[in-house]
Amino acid sequence: MEKTKETKKTKKVLRKAQDERGAKNQVISHGVGRRKRAVARVWLRRGKGGIQVNGKDFKEYFDTDFNREEAHLTFDVMKVVNYDADVNVYGGGKNSQAEAIKLGVARALVEHNPDLKPDMRKWRLLTVDSRVKERKKYGQRGARRKFQFVKR
Repeated sequence: MEKTKETKKTKKVLRKAQDERGAKNQVISHGVGRRKRAVARVWLRRGKGGIQVNGKDFKEYFDTDFNREEAHLTFDVMKVVNYDADVNVYGGGKNSQAEAIKLGVARALVEHNPDLKPDMRKWRLLTVDSRVKERKKYGQRGARRKFQFVKR
């Protein structure tokens, strides 16, 4: 019985906090992007086209220009600047994380505005790159590489 009272109280407090923050910080849509071992969870809010990755600006988080461009590609191509993206990304390397963010932002935008889907398909922003590392097999040096064969 006590647990239900606590959850009701917490829900009430959370609703009050969301009302105080107003519509500016309200989450519009959510999308998940994956690439290799990287998983990016993206929440879109009203804003100016910025991306926050794990609490940092994406320009600070990604160290190469290629990864910065890859992460921001969906906003650039679709010419959408009135949304901010809060991203939580983990796993994989920086390249995989940037591609996962690109897919997550595209999915979140399509969830909010389905009219963008044909253009995103044209630019291949919703296409999932399903290539992952093949596992090592027993009796071999790697996934495909065999141990050296000795004939005599």
